[in-house]
Amino acid sequence: MNYLYLVKRTAIAFLSIVVVASVVFGVTTLLPGSAANIVLGTEATEQTIQQVNKDLGLNRPLHVQYVDFVGGVFTGDFGESLISGQPVSELIWPRLLRTLQLATVAMLISIVTAIPLGIIAAAKRNTILDHVVTSGSYIGLSIPSFVSATLLLMFLTSPPLELFPKGGYVPISQGVIPWLHHLLLPAIAMNTIILAYVLRQTRSSMVETLESDYIRTARLKGVAERNVLFKHGLRNGLLPTVTVLALNFGWMMGSVVIIEQIFAFPGMGELIVQAIENRNLTVIQAGILVPTIAFILANFAADIVYTMLDPRISLGDQ
Repeated sequence: MNYLYLVKRTAIAFLSIVVVASVVFGVTTLLPGSAANIVLGTEATEQTIQQVNKDLGLNRPLHVQYVDFVGGVFTGDFGESLISGQPVSELIWPRLLRTLQLATVAMLISIVTAIPLGIIAAAKRNTILDHVVTSGSYIGLSIPSFVSATLLLMFLTSPPLELFPKGGYVPISQGVIPWLHHLLLPAIAMNTIILAYVLRQTRSSMVETLESDYIRTARLKGVAERNVLFKHGLRNGLLPTVTVLALNFGWMMGSVVIIEQIFAFPGMGELIVQAIENRNLTVIQAGILVPTIAFILANFAADIVYTMLDPRISLGDQ
């Protein structure tokens, strides 16, 4: 692994998080009103507002608040809820774990279905099978996730089928089967567009790889088609797919609000909606930052996987 490349990508990820935290701090600081007004309401006296500002640390110089805010992002300290006084990290952590479980199951569905289908379509390109798979991906791309979620909820959780629960969450400690039973339907709904996108990207990159000169050379040498596909073509053909998977994992972390609302799933999306309804500023800040950081870290992980799949990657290549 190129360690200089790794240091560079780590620095970029670190600076990206600092920039995002700075933007969130700046935007929320410029909002009209104050956190004290949110907590106390419009009828609060000036003396009470000043006391609450002191308790929340809002009477400190702005640069001190900024340093504490950015530092808290890296330590997981997002302050306290303006409504309940509970640490925001305690509110977020269990819900974040549930949303991560949902996104991970959705991502695994993409990996075990979209990638093999994309590889098969590329290997059998311009055949009926290729046309069927490609047409199916177009249909998947055209259906918004909230539409697929609503349809799945209507047909698979109601009589006569009733194959899945209508919503909610069961911890894995109560059994893997009940846990997966509650996660599977929202994961499928979240995955409709992503699965189609990953499939198309895998097919496209594999077709390009299989038409490259070194693949032709391998075939001319008499290498078996199976080895050509899996030993020579797959490693390079999957490089763009790794990026797509990383981007989509970050996208899922930030787009679960609708899915979680439809399936009554107690994750980050539900918490963000509640925070917005209650104008709970600190929770809103964390609700913006956590999915964004997940997106940045997913891309960082993709960069690391890139170096494992293609050791030629170096600073000069970037």
